[in-house]
Amino acid sequence: MLSVAIVRGLWQRSLIAWPDGRRDTATAVCWLQGPSLYIDLRQPAGRPDFGGYSCLDDLDRPALAWLAAQEGFAGELLFDGGHFEWRRDLDLQPTSPYSDVGKLWFEGDVLVEEGRDIPYIEHWHRGPEATQPAAAARLAGADGRPGTIVRSGDHFMFARGRDAALPAGETLAELVAAAPTPAAARALIDMEISFGAVTDEGWIITRSSLPWREGCNLAPVTAQGGAGLLTGETAADGRPTHRRWSIQALQGVLTDLVDFSALRPTALAR
Repeated sequence: MLSVAIVRGLWQRSLIAWPDGRRDTATAVCWLQGPSLYIDLRQPAGRPDFGGYSCLDDLDRPALAWLAAQEGFAGELLFDGGHFEWRRDLDLQPTSPYSDVGKLWFEGDVLVEEGRDIPYIEHWHRGPEATQPAAAARLAGADGRPGTIVRSGDHFMFARGRDAALPAGETLAELVAAAPTPAAARALIDMEISFGAVTDEGWIITRSSLPWREGCNLAPVTAQGGAGLLTGETAADGRPTHRRWSIQALQGVLTDLVDFSALRPTALAR
């Protein structure tokens, strides 16, 4: 019988199909499952070159429109014995009227997901990577923003929420298109979901909903005597900075969520 523990690790999606015949095999999707907290990032094919954008303030309308088409969410995976629910505590898109609930089963090495409230089939594949250590934390920023960090083996994902909730009932693309100014549109985009690798050089981000974060070191270190974390961040104007978090819930061992690399930025070590 499946359980949350059995699906820990990094999953990549190869297919989503709907009853009307629509299929998507091109969207880049990664789901990192921790002890029960998880993070998921979904990026459409045909991503443009974001090499000319180094921060939030650089974004123009075309860049904002593409970034608004991304999906991503973070929360806790729950199981009632029959269905799994990916509870979404943070979401790039406005809140859906439907719960993210489905059945999971294996067909060979493929993990098949079937939606309950919305009919779909997804195919998931887990690589050979280690699933230990496994740790995660639900975070609260000093400025009130929510956050989540998940580690499985040498992979991590990190989610940082916006400073205000999105209105329900519209897509992010529609909200961005209707924003009265580029600054207002940028505020809607200002949520980070990043994926990366734990290396000797640090916790290096390799994919992100905010492209300029790729290549950066998340560099999580303890704060507040172990009751909090500091993470590396890029300010809206491109300046390197950090964010202070309090740990609201910890799963696993705190030291598994800490960057001990020798290249840790001095500002984050304090």
